[in-house]
Amino acid sequence: MTELVSVVLPVHNQGDHLDGVVHGHLGALERLTVPSEIVLVLNACIDASAEVAAELAREHEGVRVCELAEGGWGRAVKAGLAAARGDILCYTNSARTTPEMLTLLLLYAVAYPEVVLKANRLIRDNLTRRAGSLLYNLECRALFDIATWDINGTPKVFPRSFDKLLALRSDDDLIDAELMWVCRREAYPLVEVPILATIRHGGKSTTNYGAALRMYWGAWRLRRKLSAGR
Repeated sequence: MTELVSVVLPVHNQGDHLDGVVHGHLGALERLTVPSEIVLVLNACIDASAEVAAELAREHEGVRVCELAEGGWGRAVKAGLAAARGDILCYTNSARTTPEMLTLLLLYAVAYPEVVLKANRLIRDNLTRRAGSLLYNLECRALFDIATWDINGTPKVFPRSFDKLLALRSDDDLIDAELMWVCRREAYPLVEVPILATIRHGGKSTTNYGAALRMYWGAWRLRRKLSAGR
């Protein structure tokens, strides 16, 4: 039986819209039949995010904050999961996840707690992002022998009992590919939930051509590292 749901939200320079995002998610979490918490991970923020997050934690018992001096999506996800207390764990992109998306994935997770759930975004912002995403996903499918699409799609939700997912090592965007590889290796059941929304709450995406090339090359390096058992 599920006793607590933890939602990890990495935050990077989102002080201008963080309050609205968190209040939206708190409203969504009220629809669950179990208690929940939100863990805000301040990911090398240099704006007002820390002040906004601290105020949210003061206002809401179910909001907690941890702060990282060094950035990185994977680093923030790992720190949030380590701080989370729930027996159902979720992490998601705080700039792009709507309350409705979060509710959908978590309702599935409460009803079916012994599977890994992930969003599969069916729409991208523009043709360039669609092409770049397709190329990266094809690369990951070939390198890691996984059958899923939208490797980086969030929310991602899994039970704490799948403890191998709490030992991920990647500090960057490759943590999502590593998670998918671990699911295949450990035979964790995986369900993809189609999501149509592409709305960005605010802030600026850090994905550009340079970042994309680093991810393509990083996937090769990750495959070699995992194969070597390092």
